[in-house]
Amino acid sequence: MGILQDLTEALARDTMAAMDEFGDERLHERVAKVLLDMSPTTQEAYMTAMRALLAERKGRAYLQATIKAKREGGAAPKAPFSADGGH
Repeated sequence: MGILQDLTEALARDTMAAMDEFGDERLHERVAKVLLDMSPTTQEAYMTAMRALLAERKGRAYLQATIKAKREGGAAPKAPFSADGGH
């Protein structure tokens, strides 16, 4: 990995930890604004890392709920649909 990816991934992970600690679901947006003021390239790399981490968290929660439901003999939760009717 390059320095940009290393730095922005570490910042994204730290931001996620702070979001969890303080219950602030929009903290990453404010951090992104600070980065954008200095470096649009860094801001985009950070947002890419944040989107990946947020998506992984949501996907993992769905997987865990599905596994739990199946092990308990229940139905898996439905996957969310997008606004256009697809997944």
